[in-house]
Amino acid sequence: MSDTVTTDPTDRQRVPADAAASAVGLTKVYGEGNTRVVALDRVDVEFEARRLTAIMGPSGSGKSTLLHCMAGLDRPTEGVVLIGRTEIGSLKDRELTLLRRRRMGFVFQSFNLVPTLTARENILLPILLGGESPDERWLASISDTFGLGDRLHHRPSELSGGQQQRVAVARALMSRPALIFADEPTGNLDSASGTEVLRRAVDEWEQTVVMVTHDPRAASYADVVVFLRDGAIVDRLVDSSADAVLDALRGLEA
Repeated sequence: MSDTVTTDPTDRQRVPADAAASAVGLTKVYGEGNTRVVALDRVDVEFEARRLTAIMGPSGSGKSTLLHCMAGLDRPTEGVVLIGRTEIGSLKDRELTLLRRRRMGFVFQSFNLVPTLTARENILLPILLGGESPDERWLASISDTFGLGDRLHHRPSELSGGQQQRVAVARALMSRPALIFADEPTGNLDSASGTEVLRRAVDEWEQTVVMVTHDPRAASYADVVVFLRDGAIVDRLVDSSADAVLDALRGLEA
């Protein structure tokens, strides 16, 4: 399968004007012949600005592939992906890197903290790599908000799992991105406290969060829950309880 992304001109006309991120006809295919797998199959989706959206579905449904394609971490086979009104498929590598650095934040299950750096240094790492000067007031604000004020000079091995999680989220917030992508950000930690941190990013700082999760309780904190099965969006819930999310998941797996 070629890495060339193909698009239909009509796709561009169908993208919403006010979404923080959106995709039309998003398709991702891995392999060829007998090993060919369609991970995403003509997905149309939009993620509303200043909302927390959870992506759920059975194992292998395409959740992480969707997140990675939306974030420009993986290249789709077909379709259009936009961050705001910017079509990321048309960007050169350097342009995409700058877009991710300036407009996106990332939180991953493993947190990806650098073990030799302190919490402060980990939080500031994307800023410093971009050659920018950190906003010390903003650093102090988010550190205090997440209860990290007295832990900034500790290395990850000296922090609890919950504290490491908060460092990872603080790092994602440090550049004040409009959009945060989170892939199973609660890991094996308490899903409620972990998702509350992302909920605050939406409610207090008017950011947009798109989160992949397997946990109905974590998803219940979302404004919208999008369900995938076999690479396609098959359901959508708004302002749902954990029980409603669990029932929807059970329906997908039946």
